[in-house]
Amino acid sequence: MTEALIDPVIFNPYDYDFHDDPYPTYQRLRDESPIYHNKDVGFWALSRHSDVQSAFKDNKRLSSANGVSLDPAAYGPHAHYVMSFLAMDDPRHMRLRQLVSRGFTPRRVAEMDGRILELTRQHLTPALASGEFDWISEVAGKLPMDVISELMGVPEPDRAELRRKADLVVHREDGVLDVPPAAVEASISLMGYYKDMIAERRRSRTDDLTSALLDAEIDGDKLSDQEILGFMFLMVVAGNETTTKLLGNALYWGSHNRDQLSPVFDDPDRASEWVDETLRYDTSSQIVARTTVVDLEYYGRCVPAGEKMLLLIGSANRDSDVFEDADEFRLGRGASNKLASFGAGVHFCLGAHLAKLEAKIALAEFARQVSDYEVDESGIERVHSTNVRGFAALPVKVQVR
Repeated sequence: MTEALIDPVIFNPYDYDFHDDPYPTYQRLRDESPIYHNKDVGFWALSRHSDVQSAFKDNKRLSSANGVSLDPAAYGPHAHYVMSFLAMDDPRHMRLRQLVSRGFTPRRVAEMDGRILELTRQHLTPALASGEFDWISEVAGKLPMDVISELMGVPEPDRAELRRKADLVVHREDGVLDVPPAAVEASISLMGYYKDMIAERRRSRTDDLTSALLDAEIDGDKLSDQEILGFMFLMVVAGNETTTKLLGNALYWGSHNRDQLSPVFDDPDRASEWVDETLRYDTSSQIVARTTVVDLEYYGRCVPAGEKMLLLIGSANRDSDVFEDADEFRLGRGASNKLASFGAGVHFCLGAHLAKLEAKIALAEFARQVSDYEVDESGIERVHSTNVRGFAALPVKVQVR
């Protein structure tokens, strides 16, 4: 393999905001350069499914301690203040994750299904009544944050304002390569709100996740207020944005592959197949970062210690060595266990079940109430991001049953 093939500047996530289809670039990376190096920006990247999955599991030699985001302000030794245990290595990561898991249990998530359906209908029913609406602003952008607020115990009158601030935290204008001032201000405001809520729960417990986190204990070890605050903010940043984008991507690609949705519209209980294929075909989180702890060798090349390594999740999910006809949107693959979308190993996404549950319930209800729909391509707006792919606006026209 020549240097010219390995080092062409064809991929730069800092000015590559996924407005266009990233997969031809991913395919080129997989074919020409299984270990890619961008000298100008200063990162390496793995694009093949086997390499990405192995890297997820290689948590001793590929560190998360500098964070997983490509935003410069969210990468470095203080990344855990924003990304909680996502930006930690073991044993620190495992301690915090295990304590959080005592409160954020599968049972607590499963018990949310009825309330998620109520919240879905609360947003979806008035939107459908208009016949034409923006799926993101009316449904997909509201539901995930409301579910998080419900879990945490945020009073309903406060939720709209918290949702507005959460949107500011993740919003980026075209060409902005770091966290903008408005996002910083919104982050500080949210932190202040959640800090006050934690203090209130310390005085008087309720039946919510915030109280459960205060009570979580392993052999006398408990979470500090700062650790609880960090996890709550992580749910706002990671859980809110990625689920919104998942719902948007699902409707967009469903409209472009309407024949594939027929089984779901005939039987909405099959909506999980729609969710799984969207996660594979066009996942929300396209890239995560790691840092090399020691010198590593890939395909005859040495990646020195201390380098930024990008794991191209979107590319791994389109690897034709793993997924037959990988560039086709096709439901019913039964390949959810092969997805790279939620990571693997010790850092497997703790909120994966909640995200999939939300999406399944929302898309199933959409299929129950709608007989057909189309996307208004002229009104589409994509988000500007270095690592997330999805829509800021997705206008749709629906035919209600």
